[in-house]
Amino acid sequence: MIGKIFLLATAALMVPVQAEAQRADPRPAYHFAPKRNWMNDPNGLVYFEGEYHLFYQYNPHGDRWGHMSWGHAVSRDLVSWQELPVAIPETADVMAFSGSAVIDWKNSSGFGRGGKPPMIAIYTGHNPKARLQSQYLAYSNDRGRSWTVHGEVLSVGSSEFRDPKIFWHEPTKSWVMIAVMALENRALFFTSPDLKQWTFASSFGPAGGKGRNWECPDLNLLPVEGGKPGEQRWVLSVNLGDQAVGGGSGGQYFVGDFDGRRFTPVDGWGGDPVWTDYGADFYAAVAWNDLPRDDPRRIWIGWANDWRYAEAIPTYPSRGIMTVPRTISLRNTAHGYRLTQRPVRELEALRGTAQVRQQFHLGDAPVALPVDGGAIDLKADLAWSAAEQASITLTDGEGYQTVIGVNPTVNEVFVDRSRSGPHFHDGFANRHVAPVDLSKGKVSLRLLVDESIVELFINDGEQTITDRFFRASGPLRWSASARGGTATMDVTAWPIRQEVPH
Repeated sequence: MIGKIFLLATAALMVPVQAEAQRADPRPAYHFAPKRNWMNDPNGLVYFEGEYHLFYQYNPHGDRWGHMSWGHAVSRDLVSWQELPVAIPETADVMAFSGSAVIDWKNSSGFGRGGKPPMIAIYTGHNPKARLQSQYLAYSNDRGRSWTVHGEVLSVGSSEFRDPKIFWHEPTKSWVMIAVMALENRALFFTSPDLKQWTFASSFGPAGGKGRNWECPDLNLLPVEGGKPGEQRWVLSVNLGDQAVGGGSGGQYFVGDFDGRRFTPVDGWGGDPVWTDYGADFYAAVAWNDLPRDDPRRIWIGWANDWRYAEAIPTYPSRGIMTVPRTISLRNTAHGYRLTQRPVRELEALRGTAQVRQQFHLGDAPVALPVDGGAIDLKADLAWSAAEQASITLTDGEGYQTVIGVNPTVNEVFVDRSRSGPHFHDGFANRHVAPVDLSKGKVSLRLLVDESIVELFINDGEQTITDRFFRASGPLRWSASARGGTATMDVTAWPIRQEVPH
């Protein structure tokens, strides 16, 4: 929950006036967005009785930040979402800020009924009159459809204490909470036997990237690809409200060990920030709790927006979408541990007929790609010998362009949205770069495009760039080219169909 809202008068954030003639923007085909109004951070991600729950920060009354409540959607496959009524609304004094949810399998809280475990949500209650942020508990006995607010369970007397992530730590048989002292750039750890009484355990930070605030922490035990057999490491992710790699808000992570009370980074970690994503629009990512026992994955999802321009993006009748859910793990690389992110495999069920072209020869003249439409899953294997740049360009009906490319001589992969559509905010037009070793003369790209978002996965998810783009009218045309030499590209592209209306 971003710091810009601290103690602003909510009266200034009431329902905005919309021009009656405003044209609705294209709905994303396979990214979740509410039917209307404002959405930001994902909250309360939990799996229970065949449903993936996605709660989120939501304004039921308008398409800008305000009246923060928990919106709610469910899915049985992580890609087709059903929007449900507001789960936890604001009250007269307290807004329901970001938080998390678990299934209390042993009913340690005592809120279960009829022998069934309750769904427990712990979230930040923001009381602007009292200038206080503290952690509240609510519970549900009907699969998250209705909620009873138990009340405040943890306060440190601060106006900047928020965004609790809770989970069960089996080795110590206790519940763990991570929350942030936002302006201090610190993450605090607490433990509890029952989700109601919490004891301070330790503090981490400042470290890595420091900005106006830290927000939305998460802690996940991840397998290490290319490591020792069975090797796992804990990954602490923390978001920055500003000064991230994309120029505004963004995420970073730390790799280390966790004993149930204290997080200790591996040697050498905690100096220069290591970024979660190199674009401008990947924020507040958190992972699902209580995934099925036969599913070993760790899966998270992020809010695809940036606080610099979030309230100005030219979409209607809703503002804000989520990324696709991503499977996360660690990879042991020449530069140490690095987070890998891949779209969940369930997305492949939405693919249409594949269009395949081998050995595209690229030069200065753009070559049309076998792609049609604005909802595409595309894999491209690029190779070159002396080319200075190779790129894929998306062009709309008015000539605006979004460019995805590689610059081998400087070892970078980029998304350039500086000319992707009409101007709407000074902080939007930019070019975002991920450092990638291109010395072998080849790179693998997976590109998810969905009307107004690009999610780029580089070399099987070792780096990602997530960017929104807001084109003008007309369909998107896809082309590829090379500059300063030639390149070849193998392309497989699938149109994505929308299974169920959001």
